[in-house]
Amino acid sequence: MTDIIENAGQPENTAPAAGEKKPENTPKKEKQPMTFKRLYKEWILPFGLEILALFLIVKFVFFVPIVPTGSMEPTIAEHSALFALRVHDLEKLERGDIIVFTAETPELAGTTLIKRLIGLPGDHVEIDENGTVTINGEVQQESYVVYQYAIPSEFDVPEGYYLFMGDNRANSMDSRYWQNPYVSGESIQGRAIFTLFPFSNFGKLQ
Repeated sequence: MTDIIENAGQPENTAPAAGEKKPENTPKKEKQPMTFKRLYKEWILPFGLEILALFLIVKFVFFVPIVPTGSMEPTIAEHSALFALRVHDLEKLERGDIIVFTAETPELAGTTLIKRLIGLPGDHVEIDENGTVTINGEVQQESYVVYQYAIPSEFDVPEGYYLFMGDNRANSMDSRYWQNPYVSGESIQGRAIFTLFPFSNFGKLQ
């Protein structure tokens, strides 16, 4: 009985047991107000750098042109989206390349076109009554031409200029019809590599 009375007057021992950590009262972190400096650092600057990087890539590395007509069928369908690489060295262009360029002939001046490169600077190009193309005396094997339409003609491609025709010879407004049949190297934008869309045609261009 005496023990009960003595213990009743003593405070309860609440000290943590050995090995236990005393709970800490961590203060809540206050939310910082959105200042212009913070807005610039977290949003404006990163977004601006992404836009700049995208601009430089499109200007100097690759771009995605949309084919405006069916002049390259069946190789490329009308309204297709292509992956094209910028051309920085004209010496690397080859006959048969599919090129994106800006038309210089007066009736289409400023229009972006996509055609097959037929004649290089200095080439003599002949087209006979069957549509067969001969370059510098050598007959060209054009397996990509399915829709043939012959317009007998001859071209002497000037230095620094190029000659283009569509694969769909029956429905292509190209060098055979233009008032100015040649395109200068300065107007060449890039070389089309493969089709992105439609997905049914996705793949490398031939």
